[in-house]
Amino acid sequence: MGKNIFYHIVLFFLSFSAINAQEIINLYSSEIPNSKPSEIKESGEGLYRNVTHPTLEYFKPNPEKATGTAVILIPGGGYSVVVYQGEGINNAKILAEKGIASFVLKYRLPNDEIMVDRKIGPLQDAQQAIKIVRENAEKWGLNKDKIGVMGFSAGGHLASTVSTHFEKAHIENAKNTSLRPDFQILIYPVISMTSNLTHDGSRNALIGENPSEEDVQLFSNELQVNTNTPIAYITHAADDITVDVDNSIEYFEQLRHKKVNVEMHIYPKGGHGFIFKHSSWITPLFDWMKRNQLMND
Repeated sequence: MGKNIFYHIVLFFLSFSAINAQEIINLYSSEIPNSKPSEIKESGEGLYRNVTHPTLEYFKPNPEKATGTAVILIPGGGYSVVVYQGEGINNAKILAEKGIASFVLKYRLPNDEIMVDRKIGPLQDAQQAIKIVRENAEKWGLNKDKIGVMGFSAGGHLASTVSTHFEKAHIENAKNTSLRPDFQILIYPVISMTSNLTHDGSRNALIGENPSEEDVQLFSNELQVNTNTPIAYITHAADDITVDVDNSIEYFEQLRHKKVNVEMHIYPKGGHGFIFKHSSWITPLFDWMKRNQLMND
């Protein structure tokens, strides 16, 4: 009996260690694309501002439940901050415990002072994250065809952008690695840049206060859906007064009409950021992942 107890204790701590094992990966090994010299300094820990050093933080999956699936988590913050701890790390640990390899993306925020073209800076970092995970899938024991993105709020806009703008590489891609996520998980996402739907703060930060109609259309991701758009899980609260739930509804409708596998859960109450108040929000997501062979029962 004593040996059995010891064995299970050892297994528990090995598992706990694996879940919390972290590796910080620089997104770019050399020059950061689309950047220019600036005096701006990155700041923060749990919440980042003025990001100049984009990274991925890797949370290894529980080895007893590992599925080969990987998720790149993209925290929100209105394209003005990155809610790294609350929406990134906290959820990465939950996913890792369930056997999902989790990578938290610290991405550059749109800024004319550090970027040649601020509109594509976040997208470049999201594409680079997918490229890194896919090209290293074998090394990490992952399935290169089960790499998805999970975005929150403005991070949901970036996740839906990388899910609808993957045919054009905005980064160096000599190996022609697929930049298309295999699935997208969107949590109270900003989707549209149109004036009747958008979150003004996110739109102003990304494409400016007086954007061209071309940019509005291009970054309104409900208008970029096609039959090759990745399968999607969407969740939102109907009483969200920060990001109108119609962002999710419109995206759902476009995906549905293009015959893309999509599931949506709308809660009557909860407001923006409801995941911080209602931990049970993630249970239907796990059910969806199981049905789509992304997670073990």
